[in-house]
Amino acid sequence: MGELLVVPYSDVLKTFVLFVVVGIAHFFFRKKFLAISASPEQAAASGLNVRWWDFVFYMLFGLVVTSFVHIGGVLLVFSYLVVPAVCAAYLVNSFVARFALGWGIATLCSLVSLLLTAKVDLPIGAAMVCVLGAALLLVVFGTALTRKLRDTSKGN
Repeated sequence: MGELLVVPYSDVLKTFVLFVVVGIAHFFFRKKFLAISASPEQAAASGLNVRWWDFVFYMLFGLVVTSFVHIGGVLLVFSYLVVPAVCAAYLVNSFVARFALGWGIATLCSLVSLLLTAKVDLPIGAAMVCVLGAALLLVVFGTALTRKLRDTSKGN
């Protein structure tokens, strides 16, 4: 578990197929998933069975998480699930912008950690978790500093 550089081709292929199927399901059910996420009360009032669609969402989520934990390990999966989304939430307000920025942050952190792993000979999973953690710290402290500077300049 967690040996990213030596994952058998068959595991990669099975995981890819699963992710494509889940992605297609999310595409077709996106309006329902967004409705129950944004306003469950309003979704229920419009006749949507919120409990059922919650179940479907979390079932798909569970399939993705359990399939990737086998490959990447628990800490790496948790880091990729949480860090890019939190960073994007700190930086932008729009759902679409958060989605795109989260993907961008995850991709950039992946590339940086791969480069770091090759240059310094670090374990890839640990490097990815550390780079994601550094990105989160950078975003949190960076946004706090910019808010403080903005508030200070408004006060003068």
